[in-house]
Amino acid sequence: MGVPQAMEALTERASLLRESLQKSQTITDNMVTILGSFDHRLSSLEAAMRPTQVRTHAIRRAHENIDRTLKAADVILAQFDLTRQAEAKILRGPHEDLESYLEAVDQLRSIVKFFSSTKGFKSSDGVLNHANNLLSKAILKLDDEFRQLLSTYSKPVEPDRLFECLPSSLRPSAGSPAQQGEAGKNPSSGNSSDQQVKSLETAIYKPPTLIPPRLLPLLHDLAQQMVQAGKQDQCIKFYCETRSSALELSLRKLGVERLSKDDVQKMPWEVLEAKIGNWIHYMRIASEKICDQIFDGINVTRDHCFAEVTADSVLMLFSFGEAIAKSKRSPEKLFVLLDMYEIMRELQSEVEAIFDGKACSEMREAALSLTRRLAQTAQETFGDFEEAVEKDATKTAVLDGTVHPLTSYVINYVKFLFDYQSTLKQLFQEFETAGEDSNSQLAIVTMRIMQALQSNLDGKSKQYKDPALTYLFLMNNIHYMVRSVRRSEAKDLLGDDWVQRHRRIVQQNANQYKRVAWAKILQTLTVQGLSSSGGSGAGGGDGSNSSGVSRATIKERFKSFNLQFEDLHQRQSQWTVPDLELRESLRLAVAEVLLPAYRSFVKRFGPLIESGKNPQKYIRYTPEDLERMLGEFFEGKTWNEQKR
Repeated sequence: MGVPQAMEALTERASLLRESLQKSQTITDNMVTILGSFDHRLSSLEAAMRPTQVRTHAIRRAHENIDRTLKAADVILAQFDLTRQAEAKILRGPHEDLESYLEAVDQLRSIVKFFSSTKGFKSSDGVLNHANNLLSKAILKLDDEFRQLLSTYSKPVEPDRLFECLPSSLRPSAGSPAQQGEAGKNPSSGNSSDQQVKSLETAIYKPPTLIPPRLLPLLHDLAQQMVQAGKQDQCIKFYCETRSSALELSLRKLGVERLSKDDVQKMPWEVLEAKIGNWIHYMRIASEKICDQIFDGINVTRDHCFAEVTADSVLMLFSFGEAIAKSKRSPEKLFVLLDMYEIMRELQSEVEAIFDGKACSEMREAALSLTRRLAQTAQETFGDFEEAVEKDATKTAVLDGTVHPLTSYVINYVKFLFDYQSTLKQLFQEFETAGEDSNSQLAIVTMRIMQALQSNLDGKSKQYKDPALTYLFLMNNIHYMVRSVRRSEAKDLLGDDWVQRHRRIVQQNANQYKRVAWAKILQTLTVQGLSSSGGSGAGGGDGSNSSGVSRATIKERFKSFNLQFEDLHQRQSQWTVPDLELRESLRLAVAEVLLPAYRSFVKRFGPLIESGKNPQKYIRYTPEDLERMLGEFFEGKTWNEQKR
C-alpha cells in the first residue's frame, strides 16, 4: 500500500519537471530568434555607415598632414631667421663683439647641418650654399682675428717687466741691466753677502703675465673654431711662429744670445759677468704654458706645440750656460758657476714639470746635461784655484811687510765660498766617494787652499833682503788668516786646533822678528866685550870708571846704539802692522826688552859720559824718548812724513 503511493508521487514530480524544461526550451528558441534579427539589423547599419567612416578618417589624416607641414615650415622659417641674424653678425665682423660673432659661427654650422639633412626642401641647396659661403667668410675673419690678437699680445717682453717678476731684493738697480747684483760678487771686494743669501732662500718668483687672462678664453674659442673648420695645422703653425719669435726677441732684449766658448773667452769679464747675472735672473722666471690654456679641450698635441714654441729659446739659454761651462776656467768664474749650478738644481723639478711629455725630452736632457757640466767645471775650478794660489808668482812687492793682496784675495774668496755651503755640499755629493761626506770634503778643500796660501807666502817672504821684514810679513799674513777664520763660519769647519796651531805660528814669527831685528842693538847695551883693566876710579885721568871700562869704549857703544836705533826707527816706521792689537802687542814686546836694557846701561855708564865733554852727543835719548819713538814703529809712514 505504501509503495504504490510513493511511485505515483514520483511520477507526478517527473511530469512537472518535464513541463518546465519544455517551457524553458521554448523561451530560449524565442530569444535566439530575437537576437538573430538584431544581428541582421546591425550588419545593415554598419554597411550603411562605412562610407561616412572612410570620409572621416581621410579628413583626420589631411589635418595631421597640414599640422606637420606647418610645423616643418615653422622650423625652416626659423632657420631662415637664424641665417639672417647670423649673416648680420658676420657682416659686422668680430671686432665689436667677438663672443656674439662666435655664437653666429656656431649658428651657421647648425644651419648647414640642418639643411644638409633636409633634402626634401626644394630650395635647400641654395640656402646651403649661401650658409657655407657665409661660414667660409666667417672663418677667414676669425683667422685674421686670431692672428691679430696673438700678434698684438706677443710683443717682446721688456727686461724691466721681466725683472718685476723677481723679488725686490734681486731686482737690478736703476741704470743698465748690466749693473746687476751678481757683479758685486768679487772676492777682492771683501764684502760679505750673508743678508742677500738669506733673502734668496725665502725669495718668491712669479711668472710674467705674457697674455692678459681675459683674452685667453677668447683665443681658446677662436682656436677651437679654426680647428673645427679644418685649419688646425695653420692655427698651430702661426701660434708656434708668433710665440717663438716673441720669446727669442725677449731674450735678445735681455742680452742673452747664442755664444760659443771662444766668444765667451774673448768677452771682457765685466760684460760676461753682467750677461751671466741676466741669465740667472731670466732662468729664475718660470715659463708660462699659455698653449695649455689656449688649446685646452681641443684635439691638439699641446706638448708638441709647447716644444715648438720654446725649443730654440730654451736651448739658446742652455747653450749660453754650456759655453760658460766649457770656456777657459779661472778663479773668478767659480762663483758664477756656483750661481748657475744652484739655479739649475733649483729649477730641475720645475723643468721636469713644465717640459713634460715626449716632445720636450730634448729640453729635459739639455737641462740635466748643463747641470752636470756646471758641477764638473765648478769642481775643476776648485782644483785650479788651489793650484793657482800655491803657484802664484806675482811680483807685487809688499815693501812694508803688510798683508799681501793674494792673502786678502784668498781669504775673501774662502769667505764667499761659505756663502755657498749648501750648494757646495750638493756639488760634492755629485762626485762623492764612499766613506766621505760633503762636510768633510769642504773642510779638506778649505784646508788645502789655506795650506797652499801659506806655502806661497813662505816663498814670497824670501824676497825680502831684511830677515826681520821676512818674519814681520809672515806674522802679518798668517795673523790675518787666523783672525779672518775666527770671525767667519770657517772656524767651525777648520776647528779650534787649526786656529790654535796658526796662532802659535804667528807668535813664532813675532819672536823671530824680535830676535833678528833687535839682537844686534841689544848687544850694544850689554857689558859683554867691555875690557876690564882694573884701573883707577871714575875720575881717573885715563877716563875709566871703577870697573876699568874706558870712556872711549862707552862712547862707541852709545854712538853705535844711536846709529842703529835711528836706522831701525827710519826703516821700521815705514813697515806696517795693520792690526792695531797686534801692532801694540809687538811694540810692547820690543819695549819690554829694549827699555830695561837701555835704562840699566845708562844708569851704569851714563855718569862716565856725563863727566866728559858734550855728553848729549852720545846720550841722545832718554828712555821716554825711546818709548815715544817706538810708538811710531809699524805705522807705514813715508820718508817725507818721518822728516816732518
